[in-house]
Amino acid sequence: MTAVGVLVPVKAFADAKVRLAPALNPAERAQLARTMAAGVVAAAGDLPVWVVCDDEAVAAWARNVGAEVLWMPGRGLNRAVTEGVATLGKHGLERVVVCHADLPRAVHLDHLSPKEPDALRTVVMVPDRHRDGTNVLSLPTGTGFRFSYGPGSFHRHEAEAVRHELAVVVLDDPDLAWDVDLPADLGTGGVPT
Repeated sequence: MTAVGVLVPVKAFADAKVRLAPALNPAERAQLARTMAAGVVAAAGDLPVWVVCDDEAVAAWARNVGAEVLWMPGRGLNRAVTEGVATLGKHGLERVVVCHADLPRAVHLDHLSPKEPDALRTVVMVPDRHRDGTNVLSLPTGTGFRFSYGPGSFHRHEAEAVRHELAVVVLDDPDLAWDVDLPADLGTGGVPT
């Protein structure tokens, strides 16, 4: 049985979702970010969860919802996730499901771990609904995979998997493809307004 865990990068709630400022005030944005992150942690079900962060309030919140904390100050998203996956590998995990915290329709993540014998050479990618970003990426540890989030990350992550000679499975999951970035995303896709 493959040892699998979930890694959720969480930005300081007070600084989250700035692009929603035309529709939500700072307190509303922080509450929305907290609510969505809690939903993602719950979607992990029985899988152990680590929150990678550099904010004391997020770390306290993570412990309160039953997640472990990977403290990665000053690294930025890509380096924090890359180092987080490597750290979890050193702690015995063979596969990590990296799931962003802004997925309000996330219900379960257990289908993101391939069961076939070659699962340790397979990357499962869930693109956002625009097929531009990478909302969820399930991969084996110990590969040296480098994360590259931001616009166009889906294609960069696919190329990174190929570079490491990993098989790529693209999973079009409408629930996990729905992320919240812009005011137009509010009130749709299961996001409360």
